[in-house]
Amino acid sequence: MTDNSRHVPVMLQRCLDMLAPALAEPGAVVVDCTLGLGGHSEALLATFPAARLVALDRDKEALRLSGERLAPYGDRATLVHAVYDELPDVLDRLDIPRVQGVLFDLGVSSMQLDEADRGFAYAQDAPLDMRMDQTTGISAAEVLNTYAPGELVRILRQYGEEKQAKRIVSAVVREREKEPFSNSARLVELIRDSLPQAAKRTGGNPAKRTFQALRIEVNGELSVLERAIPAAVKALAVGGRIAVLSYHSLEDRLVKQVFAAGATNTAPPGLPVVPERYQPRLKLLTRGAELPTEEEVAENRRAAPARLRGAERVREDVS
Repeated sequence: MTDNSRHVPVMLQRCLDMLAPALAEPGAVVVDCTLGLGGHSEALLATFPAARLVALDRDKEALRLSGERLAPYGDRATLVHAVYDELPDVLDRLDIPRVQGVLFDLGVSSMQLDEADRGFAYAQDAPLDMRMDQTTGISAAEVLNTYAPGELVRILRQYGEEKQAKRIVSAVVREREKEPFSNSARLVELIRDSLPQAAKRTGGNPAKRTFQALRIEVNGELSVLERAIPAAVKALAVGGRIAVLSYHSLEDRLVKQVFAAGATNTAPPGLPVVPERYQPRLKLLTRGAELPTEEEVAENRRAAPARLRGAERVREDVS
């Protein structure tokens, strides 16, 4: 089991500072869409004593561990087993029409990486599972063993940005005919053997991009995120704030597009005065994406790829 004390939340102080103006008032509701081991959630409850927390996670083990951690906060914390694109339904069930803060810490939680039998980490041999919710869906092994070669190439290129996708997939197809894939070590070895020397010299472990691609496919991460970010923006009250931590360019690009669209006026060109309904709904709180400090990366190597973007809701939708 993972020790909570070893889990260092990424860019914690910056996230708290970004959300602070929206969470000072009594009755403010903040949603942690990616509860994980509860590091960000615990800090939100401790820092904003007048706020109520709603926290979502699709991983039942994460909910159990965080439930223990957040128990001292009693009914100020409501933990829900849900994927973050289910946010509108969750708020509806809890009878919360609008929230003052939303936090997303995307990617894989420390617990999922550290629990060897989950199969997320390429550094240790484990069953190729990669499901964030182990009660539903298909595993990474099933994807490798059953998807058509063209579909596997698309996934590796699109979700892993893997230039050697064809080479890796042809090796996978050849090997799976001999024996289906079940464990991560065999896949890591196959990737190493199928890449040219030059490709092995750059960007860390050569299996990294393939594992990322499989994880995104297994959990439907990008399609879920495409629905979740606009839904979270919609749930914000005027003056409410959203902070999103991304860990790869595909996530960050998606967040950037939603925020940029919300911060742009949609008036037809040439209007002398822009009517209210065309005014931006969001104000950006970051110039581009903010990066972790060198000190933070030294303390927590998992913070290295993090990108933080924030926005504030500045007006209601007017039809």
